[in-house]
Amino acid sequence: MKKLFLKKIKNLIKIQYPEYSSEKVEEIMYGVEGIYLTITKSVIIFSIAFVLGILKELLLLLIAFNFIRLFSFGMHASKSWICLIFSSSVFIGGTYLCKLITIPTNVLIISYILIFMIIMKYSPADTVKRPLINKKKRIKYKLLSFLVVLTYLIISLIIKDILIRNSLFMGLVIECILILPITYKIFNLPYKNYKNYGLTAVSSV
Repeated sequence: MKKLFLKKIKNLIKIQYPEYSSEKVEEIMYGVEGIYLTITKSVIIFSIAFVLGILKELLLLLIAFNFIRLFSFGMHASKSWICLIFSSSVFIGGTYLCKLITIPTNVLIISYILIFMIIMKYSPADTVKRPLINKKKRIKYKLLSFLVVLTYLIISLIIKDILIRNSLFMGLVIECILILPITYKIFNLPYKNYKNYGLTAVSSV
């Protein structure tokens, strides 16, 4: 189903935009595939959450996660079924934890310090299909990731709502897991892919 859909879209792009190079077409198809996988995966996960009665809580967690993911990036599973199983387990399980746990403020602050350290050391984490070649962009994404974590911490210290507080924290924890080198190793994925581009990692735009 997925291969047939992507093949039709690719052929359509080639017909509509014959001037596009093969590299340009592949770049567009990478985005199309990402959207396709996100939609199909989200439908399944949201359906499970709806049946379990945790849809609102799941949405909060996904918002918190995707905002930091926007700048820190991180691992993508090599196969869609692995991504579905992993995402379903992590987000459904994480949603339940957000509902059940209460983190003392002192523990929360210590945990955020560890998160800051992980983000500053390993963020942003790229992939084979999306290597972060430009050094200035990597620095920019790292700083933006730091600001997101700082914002989450400030909100968590001010707000009284435990669910929102836990969702912000859990979103960061999931993202930290996805940018760790050991996670890439477990899933047999290459890490720091931009290094394969040599000097272009410094000068390329």
